[in-house]
Amino acid sequence: MTVADSSSAPGKEQWGSRIGVILAVAGSAVGLGNFLRFPGQVAQNGGGAFMLPYFISLLILGIPLCWAEWTMGRYGGTRGFNSAPGIYSVLWRHPLAKYFGALALLIPLVIYMYYVLIEAWCLGYAYDYLVGNLQLGSEPAAYQKHFDEFIGMNANGFIYEGGNNKLFGILIFTFLLNFILIYRGVSKGIEKFCNVALPVMAVCAFCVLVRVLTLNPEKVVAGLGSMWNPNPEYLWKPETWLNASGQIFFSLSVGFGIIVNYASYVRRDDDVALSGLTASSVNEFFEVCLGGMITIPAAFIFLGAAATTQGTFGLGFNALPNVFAVMPGGRFFGFCWFFMLFLAAITSSISMLQPVIAFFEEGLGLRRHASVVLLGLIAAFGTAFVLYFSKGMAALDTFDFWVATMLIFLLALFQTFLYGWVFGIEQGDEELHRGAHIRVPWGVQLVLKYISPVYLLAIFIGVCYTKGQAYAQTLSQGGVPLYAVVFIGSIAAFLLLLVHVAGQRWKREGRISA
Repeated sequence: MTVADSSSAPGKEQWGSRIGVILAVAGSAVGLGNFLRFPGQVAQNGGGAFMLPYFISLLILGIPLCWAEWTMGRYGGTRGFNSAPGIYSVLWRHPLAKYFGALALLIPLVIYMYYVLIEAWCLGYAYDYLVGNLQLGSEPAAYQKHFDEFIGMNANGFIYEGGNNKLFGILIFTFLLNFILIYRGVSKGIEKFCNVALPVMAVCAFCVLVRVLTLNPEKVVAGLGSMWNPNPEYLWKPETWLNASGQIFFSLSVGFGIIVNYASYVRRDDDVALSGLTASSVNEFFEVCLGGMITIPAAFIFLGAAATTQGTFGLGFNALPNVFAVMPGGRFFGFCWFFMLFLAAITSSISMLQPVIAFFEEGLGLRRHASVVLLGLIAAFGTAFVLYFSKGMAALDTFDFWVATMLIFLLALFQTFLYGWVFGIEQGDEELHRGAHIRVPWGVQLVLKYISPVYLLAIFIGVCYTKGQAYAQTLSQGGVPLYAVVFIGSIAAFLLLLVHVAGQRWKREGRISA
């Protein structure tokens, strides 16, 4: 892949190389979900019993939807659009199409608001290991207390009252670094950073993996067994299937609106079939082969069977520091682990900013610096909200459920409808294979049109049935969860207004018909 000529995409940013776009998309997918969320889901959902619906979801939802997003993104990009509202308007000549694009802006933006905070936690822990501040002995309670105090688990507003100036400084640094990279653009910022970050991540991960697997062979085998040996009773629980499919979405960045945006920067004849499969494969390697084989065995070494009761943050920030405390060279390996998490997080977080930046530029006619400033103000406001309401991670959990669970399913449902029933699988198959070096079986198109929507709808109904009532009851009690939902609604309304303004602008320019 080379930089596009002016005839293919006049005035548009482009990826610099084939490997660059693959690493950028893989970097978007490889994040905290691979090393924290995935092991936590495996531990809590029956080990090997979770892996069966996980791989089924990968084949029915993950890879097919990934190919669909690559196809739609490149199709819209070659017609002059890089943002989801514009791309959807090209694919579906209907006035409502662009408004669904607001969902593809809202999801990555709101996720970024709390994701960058977790990113700062990782960098803070890496720094503490580097300078020796996390040598707290082998008492589990010490690490739990450190984590609770570091993130403000016990009180709202602690950081604004002098509770943790170090975290505040690290968060500002992390936030600014994200925006410096996004300001530099697709090829000079995102691509160049991912070209370095992913190999460094792999080196750090291998260092920790080798050390963990050579600690205690008997307990390591028991840990791996907890991941791969199925507990059959979990296969009959709807939550196992819901969590597995949700993990695939979160892991591959499918349904975020990110891949559609990234794919819009490739040339008309660039291979999206092989690129999409390669990026997905890289992500699965990091998730299953590195994330799962580091976190779960390491937790078993210290906690034994109790490791299966640990949640996402419990495994990453409590169990593993206990392991590092008792292993030779634990300070170095602890730094490698959390620095790797930081790199994984930032390659994902910058991808969450790019779709909104692209919309501000092409929809509102803003220049790069104005787009970055506007987005920075919005994102900073949201991050400050999550940071203030830190008690029990109430704001973070609410954002995560309503956006990273419910809205992702809705956007994925819309995209399967858009691809399978509006754009059409015949045209989609032709577009997918333009310039392709591999042949994607025709059955994938049938899966996208018939099976994926039904599977998604069933999962969405299951989520509403199993979790919706509890969250609705929580909202009825008011407090932080209600404030968070109102905040999300306010951002959604603002984005819908901007999409409407952009649509009127595109219509006047003759770029869309409605």
